Amino acid sequence: MKIYLQIFLFFVISFAGSFQFLLERDFNNSTPGSVDSVLTVKFTAVGDLMCHSVQYQYAKVSKDSFDFIPVYREVQKYFDESDFLFGNLETVTAGIEKKYSGYPFFNSPDDYVKSLKVVGFDILATSNNHCLDQGEKGLRRTIDVIKNNGIQYVGTYVSGQDRDSIRLIESNGIKIAILSYTYGTNGLPIPQGKEYLVNLIDTLLIKRDIEKANSLKPDILIVYYHIGEEYKREPSTYQKSIVKKTFDYGADIVLSSHPHVLQPVDYYNTTSKRIDTGFVVYSMGNFISNQQWRYSDAGVIVSFNINKVLPADSVFISDITFIPTWVFKGRINDKNEYLILPSAYYGNDSLYTFLSIKDREKMKQSYYDSKEILTKYNNNFTIHSSE
Repeated sequence: MKIYLQIFLFFVISFAGSFQFLLERDFNNSTPGSVDSVLTVKFTAVGDLMCHSVQYQYAKVSKDSFDFIPVYREVQKYFDESDFLFGNLETVTAGIEKKYSGYPFFNSPDDYVKSLKVVGFDILATSNNHCLDQGEKGLRRTIDVIKNNGIQYVGTYVSGQDRDSIRLIESNGIKIAILSYTYGTNGLPIPQGKEYLVNLIDTLLIKRDIEKANSLKPDILIVYYHIGEEYKREPSTYQKSIVKKTFDYGADIVLSSHPHVLQPVDYYNTTSKRIDTGFVVYSMGNFISNQQWRYSDAGVIVSFNINKVLPADSVFISDITFIPTWVFKGRINDKNEYLILPSAYYGNDSLYTFLSIKDREKMKQSYYDSKEILTKYNNNFTIHSSE
């Protein structure tokens, strides 16, 4: 019996050793890169960053010092989770010599842009209907202030060479190209011979720019438009036409603002051959402004992941999320403040204790308005909730 047991143990031990050898051999001989890996970056965007005169008055610290940073403190965590943060700078910084002003001809303190850098903005769209509010000098100085704060800009430019330079941002091995255009400049003329100063919506120009951007082989191409009818919660026929052409030309994602209210989200088939389906946000609304009435006091934080699969270099979009926001204007700790709040938390009485019952009712209304508008065409994405 002992002999049979010894023979059995011998075979068991021999087999185990051989199996371990095979495992080690297969592992050690595996080809590097044969297992797919996924690179990911998170892109976040917001709509109009406005600065009415009451806003800089509330933010004033001393004669020519302003602190806008607290405005973003309740949404800062969403910014911190992102690799890239994008917004539309709907004002100019022409300097104190021009005197600060709000609507209709904006001129904001330099600290307004400085605050955007501090809270995390990486790139700002500058092509909008207010970009020439203080003339060519104001436009150029605004670009200087943006650059001096370490932020990239897109949509207005200082030269033809600058305009022709495609904005390409990169992180974690993923490249994103961004283009930006506006429907107009409120009738203020672009200086003759300096058409490069402002990117106007021109389908021939857009098509050429998209072709040039795609020649740089980005992983995703995003186009921002300042377009639409003010205070309309549905995109116009013209908007839809421009968006369709943009996808036909080879864009992957379209983000827009200008109506100062939210408009729906929709999906589009792409022709870029990078991803099958892209999406458009027809209007991201106001992110911060003094427009304190229903619909215009609401905005949204748009975020999505761009994923790149190696070694195939295939790309896909995931985790498309919309965080509706609402702008509070009032007193907090005996101080006048503007504060951007995630509107899903309207029902949390222990949070934002400075809110009155009326404030919470407005915030609740804003949240459900935003959900209804954003999902009108499609609801195959995530709307942030308090749960």
